[in-house]
Amino acid sequence: MYALFEDSGKFLAGRLMSEAETSMQVELDSGKRVKVKAANVLLRFDAPQPAELFAQAQSLAQEIDLDLAWEFAPEAEFGFADLARDYFEAPFGTDKQAAALFRLFEAPHYFRRLGRGMFKKAPEETVKAALLGIQRKKQQAEQIQAWAGQLATGDCPAPVRDQLYRILFKPDKNAPEYKAVVEATRQAQRPPLDLLKAAGAIDSPYQFHWRRFLFETFPKGTAFPALEVPAIKEPLPLADTLAFSIDDSATTEIDDALSVQGLGTGTVVFGIHIAAPGLAIQPDSDLDRVARERLSTVYMPGWKLTMLPDEVVQAYTLTAGQDCAAVSLYVHFDEATLEIKASETKLERLRIVSNLRHDQLDSVITEATLSGTEPAGYDHAAELGFAFRLARHLKAQREVVRGKPEVFNRPDYNFKLEGGQGEPGGDERVAISNRMRGSPLDLIVAEAMILANSTWGGWLAECGVPGIYRSQASLAPGNKVRMGIRAAPHAGMGVAQYTWASSPLRRYVDLVNQWQIIACARHGRTAALAAPFKPKDASLFSIISGFDAAYGAYNDFQNGIERFWTLRWLQQNEVSELDATVMRDGLVRADTLPLVFRAMGCEALSRGARVRVRINGLDLLTLELHANLLARVDDAAEAMADIASESEGDDDGGDGGALRLAIDVDEPEAGDGPAPAA
Repeated sequence: MYALFEDSGKFLAGRLMSEAETSMQVELDSGKRVKVKAANVLLRFDAPQPAELFAQAQSLAQEIDLDLAWEFAPEAEFGFADLARDYFEAPFGTDKQAAALFRLFEAPHYFRRLGRGMFKKAPEETVKAALLGIQRKKQQAEQIQAWAGQLATGDCPAPVRDQLYRILFKPDKNAPEYKAVVEATRQAQRPPLDLLKAAGAIDSPYQFHWRRFLFETFPKGTAFPALEVPAIKEPLPLADTLAFSIDDSATTEIDDALSVQGLGTGTVVFGIHIAAPGLAIQPDSDLDRVARERLSTVYMPGWKLTMLPDEVVQAYTLTAGQDCAAVSLYVHFDEATLEIKASETKLERLRIVSNLRHDQLDSVITEATLSGTEPAGYDHAAELGFAFRLARHLKAQREVVRGKPEVFNRPDYNFKLEGGQGEPGGDERVAISNRMRGSPLDLIVAEAMILANSTWGGWLAECGVPGIYRSQASLAPGNKVRMGIRAAPHAGMGVAQYTWASSPLRRYVDLVNQWQIIACARHGRTAALAAPFKPKDASLFSIISGFDAAYGAYNDFQNGIERFWTLRWLQQNEVSELDATVMRDGLVRADTLPLVFRAMGCEALSRGARVRVRINGLDLLTLELHANLLARVDDAAEAMADIASESEGDDDGGDGGALRLAIDVDEPEAGDGPAPAA
């Protein structure tokens, strides 16, 4: 005697060896003996043998018309043997009963399983809905195969093209477009990116990087809503000083300006003036919500996405020839010793007389002219001379605190796109120039902003008003700069505390800190009661978290798109060899370009070794550069000093060439991938 039984949703059959009141022992065809509950046994039979029965029953099961069986089935509960009796002509033996069992079990959209071989037919509405779903699934499977076939033969279907960035970086793995790409990569035996590029889904590497960034970071688009530009209602006194700014020519968000008063009197008042959108934009206003959503301006060669609408920026930017609202820090210095005597913060209007530009003046305003060893034939020469002397003094003081000098051996790079209008398209000719970090104008601005940010950070703490600070415990490896709401030392800067408050038109953190500083300027020691953000305000932590994430994403994009244009420069100038410096593990840094890449043959060379490498190829889509060592061109010990003196916190990083995709062709289918500091 044989027994057919259910075990964890599967049907098995074997020879009945022994039987008790509630269970029995059955020997399967494999020879394995299993204990089976009597309630799970659905059929007992003498013939045929189990394997033959299963073959016959499975063949017969496919002949059962489910629609007809559903019509025949009674409204009440019924067993599979009842269906076999009504559906098949007599005799209905074991094979037909087993066939009815198998067919009923595999059609839950027609018949509900009640257990122990019992079923109940589903309502008509349920059956119709299930059949429609099955039909849709069948049609979708056919569509997936059709799209996969098109992709494999080099033609990209429009729905796949429309979902390109979602497929690659944030896929819905149940979506037919995603499944089509997975199936096509399997058929064509090609990586997804190569497949999609060959099929015409990616027609411009630049647009690929740009649109991917917009997809991930600005899913709702980059347009600003219609907003009114709020006026500054508070009457502000007009300052009795004239100020000038120092920026690049491309800068439209002029956040800061400087002034110098009292030269030759023994006490010099050094003014640091910051644009004051915080006097007009109110927390939780529509404009604030727009700024908080973006959190920072996004910079890239030839283009930028501002944090605030242009009409708002122009209302508060420090434009030459205008009286502009400003939050001003006046620091009184002993003219001889440069010792700080006092400082004060004012909310005021002041006249901006000049917008000086780095790129036009770096070769004119030099250390020699600022120091007086050469004649200075430019505006604000005396004021700039004092500011340069003060900047070197402030820098030296910070270096004492930080315990080592700041040395910048690598230049900053400027990108200029030629031959294009407005937003870049990727085909422009790119020019790359460098400007050494720590140039006199750079130093003046940098030290002035550090002075303002550290002074205001300390003042906020004295007034008991929370701010957003940047701190670093030490210069030891692994001690990164962190953001928080408490004043703490910044080892890298060499200051007791450091905020970001000097770029309120470009960074949301600076705008938040400006609101707090304005409260202190208005209320002094009682500012904690009037400041928009109170101590332990949870929204400050939310702002920090959001800013860190957005600022990191913006910086990653800026680095990536600058790498794209650097590779384009190599292409356009047909560069085949580069001089570079070894960093580690085969990574090298180009000596005259902002480019880090791997060069075969450099793996065993020591850090700091200078080499010449041959460029074997590059890929603008993956941003990879392929190169190999040609020759060693210097003594490693000589170069090591330069590497060691580079500024702390400068991450060696990787080669920046790996484009990470979220698509995974090996994963089973479920259910069946900055704004510069002021």
